[in-house]
Amino acid sequence: MLPSLVGIGLKPAHYRDVLEPQTGVPLPGWVEVHPQNYFVDGGPPHRWLGAVAERYPLSFHSVGLSLGTAQGVDEEELDQLAVLCARYNPASVSDHLSWSGSPDDRYPDLLPIAYTRAVLDHLAVQVDRVQELLGRSILIENPSRYLSYSTDEMDEVEFMHALCRRTGCGLLFDINNVEVSCNNRQLDPMAYVDAIDPALVGEIHLAGHATEWHGGLPLLIDDHGSAVTDLSWSLFERFIARAGARPVLIEWDTNIPQYAVLMAEADRAAAVMARATAARAA
Repeated sequence: MLPSLVGIGLKPAHYRDVLEPQTGVPLPGWVEVHPQNYFVDGGPPHRWLGAVAERYPLSFHSVGLSLGTAQGVDEEELDQLAVLCARYNPASVSDHLSWSGSPDDRYPDLLPIAYTRAVLDHLAVQVDRVQELLGRSILIENPSRYLSYSTDEMDEVEFMHALCRRTGCGLLFDINNVEVSCNNRQLDPMAYVDAIDPALVGEIHLAGHATEWHGGLPLLIDDHGSAVTDLSWSLFERFIARAGARPVLIEWDTNIPQYAVLMAEADRAAAVMARATAARAA
């Protein structure tokens, strides 16, 4: 398991920063990588990742299993993930409540699924398949959404809770995705956060997003390219005050900042979590 500390999404630009620390420069409590970036046998990616794995708890945040694809999980992707997990034994493995392709096409996106009983049955089979091959429970991340299906039979939280009960998986609770989805679908983000069962949450993500304006209304785009918003900080503190400390990740995947900027976000997350847990204990 990951420690209940603040980690960072590790990018090559910051390899040396975490491996050759400077006096007075903070270090993350753990690091997370996209395993698809290491689906090679050797070379520089593995030299770096091997060195990092010797010093930090490691999380694999997969973006390619395509659990919601009608034909089932991408078996080649799953086999490669299993090989990488056997090599590094990460503290956590996660993927998304989404789909990304078909037998003939792959899409560079995490596309939404319908929240129906039939889709729940399908997702449960896929998650079980992944967990059986990896020999571990995984975490599933709540998505950022831009639309809802008219065929939905339950809300998102109800669907995720049911998936966890069926399979024994946990939740990767992305606070930024709550802000994005609730804005775009005109839902209450506070009510969403309050509905999540803390016992299921194994990791929390914090990130920023972009805003586009259409017809005078904001459309939030989940690009992970900026600082965490004030609303996401408030939602995070609200959840931690109820749930207690959790492993927390600062996720910054585009417009990669300087290491000091990234760690300033991590320090703020640690301070918010300390304040919220202290208030919870009082």
